[in-house]
Order: sequence, then structure tokens, then C-alpha cells
Amino acid sequence: MKEYSNGEVTITWEPEKCIHSGACVKGLGEVFQPKEKPWIKIDAASSGQMIDQVKKCPSAALGYYMTDKGKEVESSSEEQIVEVVANGPLMVYGNIAVKFKDGHTERKSKVSAFCRCGSSQNKPFCDGAHKKIGFEG
Repeated sequence: MKEYSNGEVTITWEPEKCIHSGACVKGLGEVFQPKEKPWIKIDAASSGQMIDQVKKCPSAALGYYMTDKGKEVESSSEEQIVEVVANGPLMVYGNIAVKFKDGHTERKSKVSAFCRCGSSQNKPFCDGAHKKIGFEG
């Protein structure tokens, strides 16, 4: 996980979760600039603007925590909501526990994207492969 802090809020990025929807760039392009290094310009917007945009990340690759609250990634929902994205992943919003076939459990918060196309290299999670194969469903 990579972290970018302005002293008030820390934006976290887990690149292996990113499905490259572009929601971050489309919503706050002055902060999220994927062709630059570092790609998150933490001082280009207010903390509130960045938090609002991070909450819109469909894969939960982006998260945040407030500096004075410790390293807890904020959850956007206590309730679980499932959304089938046209030609894309199954999105689960809220706090969940994912139990894997080997028996271990991983806790997820905010948003989780699950593969529906069968081509993800990060199953059961989506890695954006549906775009490459032209998945429809």
C-alpha cells in the first residue's frame, strides 16, 4: 500500500485492487494524475474534496484515514449493498468478510469489486480484465 499525506488526511492506494475505472481522474484530475510520479498530488485540493472523491472509488483501491484517528481506513457504509455493474464487476459496498477456499478470511471495508467475467488474475476480486476481453453481462 502506498500513502500520500497532507498532515490532516492520508490517502492510501492499493494498486493491486485498482480496476482503472478512471473515477478518480474524472472527478478530481488536479489531484489524481496517473501519468506523473507521484501520481497523487496531495496538496492540489482540500482534504474534504479528496475524501469525497476517494469515497467514489469503485474498487476501494483508494482509501483514507484522518491523521489524528490512526491508521483505520474509513468505511462508507455500515450496511452491505450489492450492485451488478453492466459489463463489469459485482460491487459490494460496506463492511464484509470474504472467506476463501483455503479457509482464511479477509475483512474488507468501503467497496469491494468481485470478478464476474472469469478472467481476473486476482480472483475473486476484479482486476479490470473484463475491459480487455470485452465482457458483456
